[in-house]
Amino acid sequence: MILVNFSHPLSADQIEQLETLLGAPIERVIEVHSQIEPGQPLGPQVSAMADQAGLSAEEWQNAPLLINPPSLNFSAVLLIAELYGRMGYFPACVRLRAVNGAIPPRFEVAEVLNLQSQRDAAGRER
Repeated sequence: MILVNFSHPLSADQIEQLETLLGAPIERVIEVHSQIEPGQPLGPQVSAMADQAGLSAEEWQNAPLLINPPSLNFSAVLLIAELYGRMGYFPACVRLRAVNGAIPPRFEVAEVLNLQSQRDAAGRER
């Protein structure tokens, strides 16, 4: 599995949590800088973020990918649209949650979101 991380770097514990949930190893982590320039149009910035991953068209379409989206909501939703165009399907995404009462604050893996499955289920309700 290739983890494309558009957010804060994940800890070894978080990677281990993901591997446990997935039942497969994370063989490669691609860190992508997701800071945006608020005064500029977001679309081209998000396309550039996806380009920074350095994946070929074949890899986007065929490699086992897991996405940790940016924390900024507008960047995240636009990135999902961008990746759908590159991949031909919605990617699986990481959801983190704060560890209750942790000092200093820290995050754990809450779940892996299967966006394609969610979309397929919603499509059956039309």
